[in-house]
Amino acid sequence: MTGSEGDPDFEAEQDAWAELSLDEDEARLAGREWFMTARAKQYPLPDAPERWMVVGGRGSGKTRLGAEWVRALVLGLPPFTTSGLKYGRIALVAETLGDAREVMVAGASGILGTARGDERPRFETSRRRVLFDNGATAQIFSSEDPDALRGPQFDAAWCDELAKWNNADEVWDMLQFGLRLGDEPRQLVTTTPRATALVKRLMRQDGFIVTRMRTHENADNLAPSFLQTVTDRYAGTRLGRQELEGELIEDRSDALWTRSQLESIVGPVAAERLARIVIAVDPPASAGARSDACGIVAAGAEADGGIVVLADASAQGLQPDGWAARATTLFHALEADLIVAEVNQGGAMVESVIRTVDPAVPVKAVRASRGKWLRAEPVAALYAQGRVRHAAHFPELVDEMCDFGPSGLTGSRSPDRVDALVWAIAELMGGLGRAPRVRGV
Repeated sequence: MTGSEGDPDFEAEQDAWAELSLDEDEARLAGREWFMTARAKQYPLPDAPERWMVVGGRGSGKTRLGAEWVRALVLGLPPFTTSGLKYGRIALVAETLGDAREVMVAGASGILGTARGDERPRFETSRRRVLFDNGATAQIFSSEDPDALRGPQFDAAWCDELAKWNNADEVWDMLQFGLRLGDEPRQLVTTTPRATALVKRLMRQDGFIVTRMRTHENADNLAPSFLQTVTDRYAGTRLGRQELEGELIEDRSDALWTRSQLESIVGPVAAERLARIVIAVDPPASAGARSDACGIVAAGAEADGGIVVLADASAQGLQPDGWAARATTLFHALEADLIVAEVNQGGAMVESVIRTVDPAVPVKAVRASRGKWLRAEPVAALYAQGRVRHAAHFPELVDEMCDFGPSGLTGSRSPDRVDALVWAIAELMGGLGRAPRVRGV
C-alpha cells in the first residue's frame, strides 16, 4: 500500500480496508500479499470491476496488475473476486503468442515472475498453457489467430495491449462468445492507449470501468535514469502523453492542423530575434467554474518574417479581473508590445477591465466579422508554409488545434485557445514591417 495522509486515493483505500474483517488465516496470508506495495489504482476496494480496462503509460504497473489479477482469481482472493469465488479457466490474449509468453507469463512482472515460491504454476510451452496447483488453467492466445478462440470456453480473460492487436474486432468478438462459464465472468484489459476503434468503443461502453495510470505513479519501481530520460525527451509530446501519461489522443481528419505537423516545429527561440510580441486575449462570455476558458496566447514576430508562439496562459473559471491580471502579468514577463483583445462578447468592458488592472498596458480591441473557421484558415496556411513555430510544447493548445474542424471543436466546445492564437498571429502578420527593437533595454 502506498501513499500518504492527505492523498485522496490513499485515504479512500485506508477507509475501505477498515471495513474489511479478516480471520486469522486470512490475516496471515495478507502479510505476504501484493496489497502491501500495490497502489490504490491497482487494488480497487472493496471490489474490483467485473469488466475493467486499465489504460496506462509504459512501466505504470499494468502487467503486474494483470498477473496479480489472474493469481487472485485462481485462489479466490479479494478484492478481485467476491465471496471467495475461484476461477478455473482463464484466457490470456496478447498481440502475438510471443508477447503472451514473454510478457504475460514469463516476464519479470508476469504470472511466473511474480508467483510466490510455494505456489508457482507450471508453464506447458507446447500446449501454451499455465497450470496451477489447484487445477486452474490459463491458456494463451494470439490476436493473429481469431479462429483459435472458436470453441474454448472461459470464466475470465486477461487481454494485454489491446491497442496493438491484429484482427482486433474479430478476436474480441470470439472471446466474448467464449466467456460463458461461471456465475460472474470477468475481463481485464491492460493497454497503452492508442485511438483504435475497439479501444475507443470499450472506453465508452456501459459496464466497462476505465482506470488510467501514469508512468510516474510507479516511480518507486523504475530506474530514476529511465524516468529522467523519457521525461526530458518526451514530456508534452503526443508520444509522451500516450506512453507516459496514459492519455488517449486522437487526430480529427478534417482539422486544420495535425499533431505530427505541430510537434515538428517545436524549438527554443532567442528573445533578441523578436521584433514584436503581442498577447492575444479571447474573453469568455460569462464567468464562473462552468464558463468557457479565457484564451490567452503570446506570440512574437522575427525580423525575417517568421512567427513564434511563445506561451499559452489560457485558463478556465476566472472572473474578468482574474483573466485580465493573467494577461497583463504575461505581458510584462515577455516585455510585450501590445495586448490584442476580442470584444465581440464584452464590448468596451473587455478593454476597461484590462486597463483597470494595469492602465499603462497598450490594448487593441478587435472584433470578429467572419466565422472562426474562416479566420483560422489563413493562420493554418502560415503553419503549412513553415512560417510559424512553437517555442515549447503546449499540449492543451495543440489539442484544440488538432480538433478544430469546419464545425468547430468536438462536442460544440468553444475554441478559446485557437481564437487567441489566431488573433495573435493575425496581428503580427499585419505589423511585420516594423523595425526590430532590443529587448531588456
